[in-house]
Amino acid sequence: MDMPVYRRVLLKISGEALAGNKKTGLDFDVIAAVCDVIKRCVGLGVQIGIVVGGGNFWRGTKDGGGRIDRTRADHMGMLATVINALALADALEARAVPVRVQTALEMRAIAEPYVRLRAVRHLEKGRVVVFACGLGNPFFSTDTAAVLRAAEIDADIILLAKNIDGVYDDDPAKNPHAKKFASLSFDEILAKHLTVMDSTAASLSQDNRIPVILFALKDPENIYRVLMGDTIGTIVGKEI
Repeated sequence: MDMPVYRRVLLKISGEALAGNKKTGLDFDVIAAVCDVIKRCVGLGVQIGIVVGGGNFWRGTKDGGGRIDRTRADHMGMLATVINALALADALEARAVPVRVQTALEMRAIAEPYVRLRAVRHLEKGRVVVFACGLGNPFFSTDTAAVLRAAEIDADIILLAKNIDGVYDDDPAKNPHAKKFASLSFDEILAKHLTVMDSTAASLSQDNRIPVILFALKDPENIYRVLMGDTIGTIVGKEI
């Protein structure tokens, strides 16, 4: 049997990806398909931490529209990530996958507070850990939270599961001739202002030498394929 090429990974799932074609809210068919694949990967011995976004419910700076204080708008976005984290946890538990939700803002009635050593211990015991509330601080994206959590748990790689199948030199929705990159360096990402992740997240990932693979969650099997070493999407900061 083929073995996964990564021991411990940080999977970042955007909120928009969990909404599927609905664009907002939760698409339970999408969540079910994602959790089915995660169960298979856990069964292979892969340790999985998940950072989930909240854009399917609320995006702080975008949805606040200048009418809500930026800090408060970001806190609202953190609460949106908790909804998604609990939905993922419920679907995983329904599949007999052990899971823990940890939040950067304390919500002891529904989740554990984030503690790095506890999170690592959960991973070592084969539990999936879902990290919610981003970093617990405004002005930082959940992409930055994904990189920081990956560094803290010593993840081998960051998997960015989004609504796009890789990194392009232009918007493929507007330019049919946009070129998709198979691999990039972090220097290229920052110099060309490519939309893999925000500059803070990219710099943090580069500084900690954590490679990133961006791929589409439209086909959840891509998670499994990436873990098995298949060339999917765009890899940043590591030779293919």
